[in-house]
Amino acid sequence: MLPYHRDSHSMHSSMYQSMSRKTEPSMEEYMSGQLESLFCNSPVQVGAESELPELFRQHSSFVRLGSGSQCSSTASKWQMKEAWTAAMNLRRTYRDSDSDSGVFCNSLDSSATASPDITAEAQVFGDPDQEYSCFRRRSNSWPRTRSLNAPSPIQQFGPCGRIMKNSALVMTIQDPASQRLTWYKPPLSVLVIKKVRDVSVLQPFVQLVRWLMEEKRMVVFVEESVMDDSLLQNNSDFMSVRDKLMSFSDGKDDLTDKIDFIICLGGDGTLLYASLLFQQSVPPVMAFHLGSLGFLTPFEFENFQEQVTNVLEGHAALTLRSRLRCIIMRKNEDTSKSSGPPTNLLVLNEVVIDRGPSPYLSNIDLFLDGKHITSVQGDGLIVSTPTGSTAYAVAAGASMIHPSVPAIMVTPICPHSLSFRPIVVPAGVELKIMLNDDSRNTAWVSFDGRNQQELLAGDSLRVTTSIYPVPSICSQDQISDWFDSLAECLHWNVRKRQKHLDELSDLTHSSSNDTLDSLEHQMEHLES
Repeated sequence: MLPYHRDSHSMHSSMYQSMSRKTEPSMEEYMSGQLESLFCNSPVQVGAESELPELFRQHSSFVRLGSGSQCSSTASKWQMKEAWTAAMNLRRTYRDSDSDSGVFCNSLDSSATASPDITAEAQVFGDPDQEYSCFRRRSNSWPRTRSLNAPSPIQQFGPCGRIMKNSALVMTIQDPASQRLTWYKPPLSVLVIKKVRDVSVLQPFVQLVRWLMEEKRMVVFVEESVMDDSLLQNNSDFMSVRDKLMSFSDGKDDLTDKIDFIICLGGDGTLLYASLLFQQSVPPVMAFHLGSLGFLTPFEFENFQEQVTNVLEGHAALTLRSRLRCIIMRKNEDTSKSSGPPTNLLVLNEVVIDRGPSPYLSNIDLFLDGKHITSVQGDGLIVSTPTGSTAYAVAAGASMIHPSVPAIMVTPICPHSLSFRPIVVPAGVELKIMLNDDSRNTAWVSFDGRNQQELLAGDSLRVTTSIYPVPSICSQDQISDWFDSLAECLHWNVRKRQKHLDELSDLTHSSSNDTLDSLEHQMEHLES
């Protein structure tokens, strides 16, 4: 039997509706909301409806499983008390069950209103007025959403304050746990990006391409340089499918709306290159670890057939990696080189402003939403995404931010001030970076390590979060993949284990009168 779920934002909907009318919900609305969260919002076996007590079947207008309707707020306190007691008895039956066919979970397990004692919960309506007062006194009584990154269901703050209902000013943040890949139609084309100048990637590349074409009947796109690779010319397996491949040239061919799916073979650079190719909407990216570090490439290649099949069937979690929109505004457009790289780019890791070949310190001004924040004097400045926080930024002393956190990190490079620490600003702000009027030299800007350009006096660099993220497919899930990368690639928090006290038990019996010589003698005895 399939579990039934209701939208998490409808939790205690009767209470939320009451908050738009008055300051506090009524007693009936509070109890109705509690029961709704128990029966209408929890993952309950559809077949378990027949196991509910007769009371609930008689009052079907009060509690409806699977109907999507709200619980009635007009039921009497007596019905609520009886319903609550029966609900707790039913919950006791299923509380400790581990089987898929008998699980009865409810949102009260994570709510501050729930008591760990089931008996106390069953008697909670013995004095409704007292319980309601306790509910109002608790500072943390509203049920949490599944993730702290999810939008808060609370829209009112105190008697008078509430969020302005203006879609242009309110940013909705999706719960990362709900970011799952789905295809509204089967993917037919795939772009395969491999690491360049690496012989070890050639054989996996050929195996993958042949399998996608022969087994999955997909149209495979590769770079034009791959078609002319001298090492692949001698591979008979590749030559047998070479003429069936579709090729493109970076900077000339537009891949928009031609690619359904991207597979990267190599290191983090292949994912950065995929981001560069798609300056607007990016197809889902599946990255295999065949490079040196591989912080952004969670998949191993050994069983690629099974893993790719799972993704094509829609069984995968996604990490939406935010990107930065970077625009260079020239003081005089006539002075900019028309043959230079574009001045409007999306970056996945970071945009770096430094002093380039000049021996003088960089002296640049930093603005946030038009307000001057500080002047940066040092080797430069790094503006990075959460994904880029584990790249150049962390080497410059920044903190590491999970890629699902909506933020922009600003990190100085060797600042000429000991108090200049990295800062994190909201994702929705716009940063403007300009040369200070007293700067002795120009600055140089690079985007994900590419497209280096000179920033002249009067020019400005505008940076904000793009609406086009990179949908990176997870090997496990958003949390496990990230912490596994921290442990395996960066050896985060690796140290020798502290010895157990039993190994030093003789030292615990020493008194304050023991001399240093006697303690050293005991240590030598233990080591021997």
